[in-house]
Amino acid sequence: MTTAKALLLFGATGDLAQRMLLPSLYGLHADKLVDPSLRVVATARSDFTDDAYRGFAAEAIEKHVAADRFKADEVGTFVERLSYVSLDASAAGSFSALQAKVAGAGSDDLAIFLSTAPQLFEQTITGLAQAGLVGEAVRIGLEKPLGTDLASSRAINDAVASVFPEGRTFRIDHYLGKETVQNLLALRFGNSLFEPLWNSAGIDHVQITVSETVGLEGRAGYYDGSGALRDMVQNHLLQLLSLVAMEPPAQFNAAEVRDEKVKVLRSLRPIDRSTVAANSVTGQYGSGAVSGAPVAGYADELGRPSTTETFVALKAYVDNWRWKGVPFYLRTGKRMPQRDTEIYIQFKDVPYSIFASRGATAKPNKLIIGLQPEETISLMMMAKTPGLDREGIRLREVPLDLGLANAFADRRRRIAYERLLLDLIEGDPTLFVRRDEVEAQWEWIDAIRDGWASIGMTPRPYAAGTWGPSAAIALTERDGVTWYE
Repeated sequence: MTTAKALLLFGATGDLAQRMLLPSLYGLHADKLVDPSLRVVATARSDFTDDAYRGFAAEAIEKHVAADRFKADEVGTFVERLSYVSLDASAAGSFSALQAKVAGAGSDDLAIFLSTAPQLFEQTITGLAQAGLVGEAVRIGLEKPLGTDLASSRAINDAVASVFPEGRTFRIDHYLGKETVQNLLALRFGNSLFEPLWNSAGIDHVQITVSETVGLEGRAGYYDGSGALRDMVQNHLLQLLSLVAMEPPAQFNAAEVRDEKVKVLRSLRPIDRSTVAANSVTGQYGSGAVSGAPVAGYADELGRPSTTETFVALKAYVDNWRWKGVPFYLRTGKRMPQRDTEIYIQFKDVPYSIFASRGATAKPNKLIIGLQPEETISLMMMAKTPGLDREGIRLREVPLDLGLANAFADRRRRIAYERLLLDLIEGDPTLFVRRDEVEAQWEWIDAIRDGWASIGMTPRPYAAGTWGPSAAIALTERDGVTWYE
């Protein structure tokens, strides 16, 4: 696939564009990672001239780019790449001006980034086709959400596939662009230390937590129709699970990596009507305090009662040879005490402790992979406490830490969208999600939602600033496991 010579950016005035997309494109420009001839055609419903949009983009970059990375002269040359077209995707015939602007950018080698409401996907695809913007050198990147269930996801995918073949469709999960997520693959498959233990013989259980301190943050319309299960578990948590559990791919390329992820997703044991009560917990935050500041409850923020879950915890199993009997505990929620994304892997105890007779207690080794707010890898090991041991040997758990910011202090840490946008422009699909992955995820999620509906399961209350309802603690404690916090 050839490198695109133009990027068509839908949703170019939205929050995602201001916080992530424009700063990311500026970073690629400033580091000279994109061709000087690359043109960016921005489009949204807002009414901007080219010059007005360039000013809008410059303001967003100044606001969201770190001070040490902001250079006014680089911003000035970057915005010269930009042009703008006002577009209402729901209006027939409104794509003609867009076609003219893209043609003016001078290339049929086009990458499209589509960040619009899901209900506009089909109309947008149709409009692109009618405007002749779907040639063989055109690829499309799709920002989530891609549907609300398996049926709606298939409808969106069918609409996209009617114009763009799978090889030119790039479904985005920004977690896959994070440096530490890719370091998970390097950790597993670039070192001989872990892989022999990376199975049911060596690992006791796995925990994956994505916690947020924020509430609705202006997303009430979307979030109340989605909830934590569909907003976070269906994509981010299941992608992280699949990377932890996948078999070694034969090569590091798009087909091989995604083939192995799909195998994991298809091996997930269903959580259905008969098992949903024992293996899932939902919650909704009430009033409380986060970081010492009082916050309102979900219903108060929303302005009405709701049965939407803002917290979900699940106990999952991957039914294959490698992971037989190993529980994967998944947890995500809003208004948690702290913002964290972590993968916690607890290895099994040593088979026999030679130190027990000397009064020492050994704890199992733990591997903690932090994705945010800091990207870290920590291996918890047992070491002897210094001393003469007259009262017995004492062991202490000590960390072997790899702080990636320190280990690679000479390399700039990049936000995920820089990598994903560059991969879209260059046509590398490795870190994007394939259709069969998305549909396997939705199939598993739909069974859980059906189970909740069948037993009338509604969210349990929890105070903002806590780790969810007490039932989430019981979900792990009955297995002798404690959530890592």
